[in-house]
Amino acid sequence: MPNGERDRGVDADKRATLRRFAALGAATPLAGLAGDARAETEGNDARDAILGYVGATPGAHFSKLRDDLKLGTGETQHHLRRLLDDGALVSRRDGDYRRFFLADRFSTFEQVALGYLRRETPRGLLLTLLRHPDATGSDIASALDVSRATVSTAASQLADAGLLAREDGYTVVRAETVITLLVRYADSFDDEVVAFAADASEFIQYDP
Repeated sequence: MPNGERDRGVDADKRATLRRFAALGAATPLAGLAGDARAETEGNDARDAILGYVGATPGAHFSKLRDDLKLGTGETQHHLRRLLDDGALVSRRDGDYRRFFLADRFSTFEQVALGYLRRETPRGLLLTLLRHPDATGSDIASALDVSRATVSTAASQLADAGLLAREDGYTVVRAETVITLLVRYADSFDDEVVAFAADASEFIQYDP
């Protein structure tokens, strides 16, 4: 395929992705903060798309947001800076990542929880405990097909973050809140969370 045709295909794919998420972003109360009187059409489309994406995938980090929206690094940095400066988004440092959330949507605990739920092993550990509250470290390691040391490290991180108690085995802190986040944003995680959400009534009375 000639370079010109390939480039047009990439551009069309990018525009389709932006339009899909921009429709979500434009529907949020924060959309008015995404640009100056809608003067910069392409820039506003990108910012609305970022709002829509972050609204559907709270706690997403920079690289995932950039790649899923098919934006360039500089382009993503520019639009995120605008949205942060305008107060449409807030961010939180999470280890090596900076995670993004719609402003005024989540408590500090919820932001921290979403950050760890975006990580495969901590999410798997929490899911296992929510399904099986009496699970031991060895049980969790077997369920996740990881080493006992990996479970211990993840459990320590979750405990330090205030998401896991370890006084007598492992206990998920504010389990109802964690379950609510998993159910509400199930489609932004993986098939395991979708399956968990389908069975959530076994664990909690969910009231969206």
